[in-house]
Amino acid sequence: MTEQIASPVSRWLDRLGISYRWIEIPLDPDRKPIRSLEELVEAKGMTPGQIVRSLLFRTGSGGFVLLAAPATARADWGKLRKHVEERRLTMAEFDQVLDATGYPVGAVPPVALPDSVRVLVDEGIFAHEEVFIGAGVLGWSIQVRSGDLRKVLGEAEMGRFVKQ
Repeated sequence: MTEQIASPVSRWLDRLGISYRWIEIPLDPDRKPIRSLEELVEAKGMTPGQIVRSLLFRTGSGGFVLLAAPATARADWGKLRKHVEERRLTMAEFDQVLDATGYPVGAVPPVALPDSVRVLVDEGIFAHEEVFIGAGVLGWSIQVRSGDLRKVLGEAEMGRFVKQ
């Protein structure tokens, strides 16, 4: 672990005894952090499919649903609406992401979230042995074994929520 970096995500993983590695993401003001992470992962001989993207949706009834999915996949809106039993879903707005999750856009993890956020996990995130999740801090990601991530996501709703 990197001594000078800590976040609610790393403290949560530490409490659960989960091993992880901090990965620094060079931030470019003209690009989204996920694009920089994709390039970083590819430079290490890995695939962008190993990046777990956390997408936050606002439901028609006013709640929030987070979908953890491979960065290379596209959310299947129909499956999501049906699963959460909502006729209307929209992507959460920039300021809503921080308010609902406690994390800035580009650093949202699929774990260590407020209880008010319903978490859905696309099973595709477990296709690789190692994955990268939001660290809760801009400019950083956390690399973790997907088997460990599966264990700690035990209460999350698992399924297929992306287009094949």
